[in-house]
Amino acid sequence: MMKILTRIKSFYNATTSSIAFYPVLIAIAAILLASGAKIAEGAGVSELISEHAPLLILHDADTARNLLTTFIAGGISILVFSFSMVMLLLNQAATNYSPRILPNLISEKKHQFVLGIFFGTILYSIMIVLDVDPSGNDYQLPSFSIIISIAIALTALTAFIYFIHSISSSIQINHIMREIFTLSRKHLQIIIDGQNDHPGFDNLESWYEYKTPQAGTFQNLSTTALKEFMQTSKNKMHVLSLKGSYLRDEDIIFKTKNKVSDEDLEQLYKNFNFSNTELVSDNYILGVKQIAEIGIKAMSPGVNDPGTAVDTLNYLTELLALRMLKNDTNVICNDEEEPILSLNDLEFSDMIYHVLAPYRQYCKHDFTVMYKIFDMLLYLMTVKAVNHKFYEIIRYQTKLCLMDVESNMENKEDLKKLQRIAEKISGHEN
Repeated sequence: MMKILTRIKSFYNATTSSIAFYPVLIAIAAILLASGAKIAEGAGVSELISEHAPLLILHDADTARNLLTTFIAGGISILVFSFSMVMLLLNQAATNYSPRILPNLISEKKHQFVLGIFFGTILYSIMIVLDVDPSGNDYQLPSFSIIISIAIALTALTAFIYFIHSISSSIQINHIMREIFTLSRKHLQIIIDGQNDHPGFDNLESWYEYKTPQAGTFQNLSTTALKEFMQTSKNKMHVLSLKGSYLRDEDIIFKTKNKVSDEDLEQLYKNFNFSNTELVSDNYILGVKQIAEIGIKAMSPGVNDPGTAVDTLNYLTELLALRMLKNDTNVICNDEEEPILSLNDLEFSDMIYHVLAPYRQYCKHDFTVMYKIFDMLLYLMTVKAVNHKFYEIIRYQTKLCLMDVESNMENKEDLKKLQRIAEKISGHEN
């Protein structure tokens, strides 16, 4: 059951990340609403409205048709403009920040919802205008349906005003980084809350290896279903591949202590989800990677925005500090507190190295950014860590940063300030 729920969740995340998800749903709802309105017209709703609220009734078929065609033409114009704005937003984000943040922007449900309202208004009005008979009397005009169309059009107009405000806010880099940071922190905190202190398995050389069922990006897996399977079969598993990594056809994805039958292997493979879309909600490492890429892009010669690079380091500082509370290996135990499942994760040493290496390469001449990096490393020396070796890793990164600035920074006073911070980091006692 849990593996089914996990696959449903992964499918839901991939589906809702499509820009057409909510527009299609709302379009279907608009068609159903138009069909329901036609049924109500057949039941005499318009005649009832004409008797009790005659001011709401249109007496001229040409006026009704012109009104509905105006809604259709205006809706198409607004829809085209809105899609153009979305495409401009995505292009600007990919050019100025990073192409990897596009899935997060596309999955903005509020933008999808607004586009869906425009699309639904057009479809509903088209279906209703077909029922307007120029030669009919007042009772034959679909007055009830037209009233609904007017209400929907006013809603679409309000949604358009909101859309302009929302899309202008979404393109702001601070908003983008905040969204990525929030999703990454939430996912990382869930992992930390569920971890234990077991060291994991030893001597995996004699374990049976199993290749990936397909090539692609390893997005997610069902730990609950795998744990249940290992308990039932009295087996143990170690997942070698990292979430978010691209697996080739011959890559080993996991090992088991006891051999698994072909039938059981097919069931195990169903617990691994592959996708070509990088969603931060499924993997906090992708969020760290995307924030770092935004910072590096900000320091490119064409952009040259140290302020944005400093902002990315602020978010990375919080994520790295939280990562220091997590073990490098995720171990899941059975009811007897014996390890039966372990998952490889990107080690803290590799994570901080991959984060800071491009900053050192492209920002080693910039005092503002390098000062922030040293300040971040000093702060990380003061936070709690599950493993004392994390502090030695930070000292090593400080040494690498200092080597780069000493060979590239021309201003001696700037260099002295950074050297003093490096001395504080090296001499800090934990």
